[in-house]
Amino acid sequence: MTAIKHALQRDIFTPNDERLLSIVNVCKAGKKKRNCFLCATVTTERPVQVNVVKVKKSDKGDFYKRQTAWALRDLAVVDAKDAVKENPEFDLHFDKVYKWVASSTVEKHTFISCIWKLNQRYLRKKIDFINVSSQLLEESVPSGENQSVAGGDEEAVDEYQELNAREEQDIEIMMEGCEYAISNAEAFAEKLSRELQVLDGANIQSIMASEKQVNILMKLLDEALKEVDQIELKLSSYEEMLQSVKEQMDQISESNHLIHLSNTNNVKLLSEIEFLVNHMDLAKGHIKALQEGDLTSSRGIEACTNAADALLQCMNVALRPGHDMLHAVKQQQQRFSDLREHFARRLASHLNSVFVQQGHDQSSTLAQHSVELTLPNHHPFHRDLLRYAKLMEWLKNTDYGKYEGLTKNYMDYLSRLYEREIKDFFEVAKIKMTGTTREGKKFATLPRKESAVKQETESLHGSSGKLTGSTSSLNKLSVQSSGNRRSQSSSLLDMGNMSASDLDVADRTKFDKIFEQVLSELEPLCLAEQDFISKFFKLQQHQSISGTTTNEAEEMDGGALSRSYPSGVPQTISSEKDMIRQMMTKIFRCIEPELNNLIALGDKIDSFNSLYMLVKMSHHVWTAQNVDPASFLSTTLGNVLVTVKRNFDKCISNQMKQMDEVKISKKSKVGILPFVAEFEEFAALAESIFKNAERRGDLDKAYIKLIRAVFVSGVEARVAQGIREEEVSYQLAFNKQELRKVIKEYPGKEVKKGLDNLYKKVDKHLCEEENLLQVN
Repeated sequence: MTAIKHALQRDIFTPNDERLLSIVNVCKAGKKKRNCFLCATVTTERPVQVNVVKVKKSDKGDFYKRQTAWALRDLAVVDAKDAVKENPEFDLHFDKVYKWVASSTVEKHTFISCIWKLNQRYLRKKIDFINVSSQLLEESVPSGENQSVAGGDEEAVDEYQELNAREEQDIEIMMEGCEYAISNAEAFAEKLSRELQVLDGANIQSIMASEKQVNILMKLLDEALKEVDQIELKLSSYEEMLQSVKEQMDQISESNHLIHLSNTNNVKLLSEIEFLVNHMDLAKGHIKALQEGDLTSSRGIEACTNAADALLQCMNVALRPGHDMLHAVKQQQQRFSDLREHFARRLASHLNSVFVQQGHDQSSTLAQHSVELTLPNHHPFHRDLLRYAKLMEWLKNTDYGKYEGLTKNYMDYLSRLYEREIKDFFEVAKIKMTGTTREGKKFATLPRKESAVKQETESLHGSSGKLTGSTSSLNKLSVQSSGNRRSQSSSLLDMGNMSASDLDVADRTKFDKIFEQVLSELEPLCLAEQDFISKFFKLQQHQSISGTTTNEAEEMDGGALSRSYPSGVPQTISSEKDMIRQMMTKIFRCIEPELNNLIALGDKIDSFNSLYMLVKMSHHVWTAQNVDPASFLSTTLGNVLVTVKRNFDKCISNQMKQMDEVKISKKSKVGILPFVAEFEEFAALAESIFKNAERRGDLDKAYIKLIRAVFVSGVEARVAQGIREEEVSYQLAFNKQELRKVIKEYPGKEVKKGLDNLYKKVDKHLCEEENLLQVN
């Protein structure tokens, strides 16, 4: 075993700066026996590391190799299996239990004793030794060649030592003095033995001669032993004292560790508390502003806005893991939630009151605008409400339900307010359109109450506010207001009498100015309201890709063109710009019907007014589309433009129809058809209206249709039949025989009687003294 130990020290542990203190030959329990060695080693460098190393032979069996190493501080239990009986088995408990069988019980006990002493000297943590004899843990077991290792520590001296240089030199000199030392080793050994005996005898004689000195030496040795015993006692006491100091130092070290850990935890706790206090503490001033802040003054609104922002920041703070489980945090969050709910309710109630109050103040200005062709200015109302824009944004982010309720209340209230203003505005416009006498004098527009104006205009276009009355009622009102006026539908046939006509160019110019004034008042009203909605309700306005353009849509059916949202039909809001358009549609739902009614009235007064309306409406649509193609104003004016274009097409179609149905007096045998001569005057009028207009192409198309109608009045057809041009005359639609047949079937008395009954029926149901029938 000594040779193996020396070889392991030299080949394995010396290169790693380790010293081998104990060794045991073992194999794993319960398996095929494959022997290996467990070695107890210490490092030569400080701090000292104590290891248990497993060493086994290589597969070829010519050298040893290091296989596994465990730190002794990781050893928890040493189980010797039996403290009384001899048993070569033992267990070492590291990260798992390793079961071993030693080649002998002596080697097992020596190894366990070495482990115990290394644990006592180098480790604070005590290893648990079970089933081990107490005697084994106190002193080493003598075991022959391993006695020095069993002594205990790294200071033990190996039994084998190499010769130094002087010893080698002495041996060589001695061997040179005896020539046969190499050839006859036995004779050389016998000689050395005899010489040794002589030396021993001389030593004994020397000792016996110096008995007195020996006794003195023995006495000194006894005294030295006594001193050694006293020193050992003192050392033992010192060791006990140092052991208690060691325990106290261990306690102090553990206490210092706990203090350090406590300080670290306190610092972390203070950091968490500071985080919560800095981010979840709302100032008393902010709380007071949220609970009872003045929402009527600018200073109070600013204070409430700052408090609301601070509350939102506290509620939206990103809590760290575990904060939401703290009772104080839950209480603070509940308090913030209550403050938010209370302030949101108070803010919504106040804004609703502001809507109502502003509405009353705005209604007081309706009287002065009811007789003028102007719309009330809502700028003061918008300016006052924009002070609450940031609070509306806060409400939108924190309580969308109340924000949505305010939006609905605003639309409901403003729609009624704008409906009153816009209807009164259009009623004044209709009165001004129909208030011109034959001599060009205007009716004196006396101040009247809103109800009187409404009653007068209702007699013009029906009680429903729409121009749905019968033609006879309109004619009757026209006769009462302006005397003998011209026919409702102007035509090329009476263009020649324009200078003497009741409705001359001045009347049309007046209509053009009124219509332009109406559109000029509506545009800024809608744009201002749309801008206010986007700012107050925090809705972004973006330029969107327009769908079908107006020019393209006019070629389509009118129903397919309409891109506005009909009132009362719920729409899906895909974005904020859709919400703006939907709100504008709800608020200004009466604009499109009122514009259509005004256009219908202008067309009934004079069909040529459609020329003026087409030019003006096209210009305003083009302007609105340049601002925002998908806006409410652009969409609404585009829809109305379709109606104007249809009226224009209908006007041209009526002129063509009148050309086909013209009747010439029998006295006029030869001459140019009247509408041919008057086409030049129509062209001059149209050119003055469409000068620099965007819709010039529509007029050019109308020219083509009118000119084609002029040339097919029947002259070309007669010439094509072979009749000479000078012989062409007016042709009757029916010959005399057909006319006599019709008269025979429908006598004149019966026709006259039927007409009289029809006139009486019309007068009964449509006169001003009787109740008018409502036409849907």
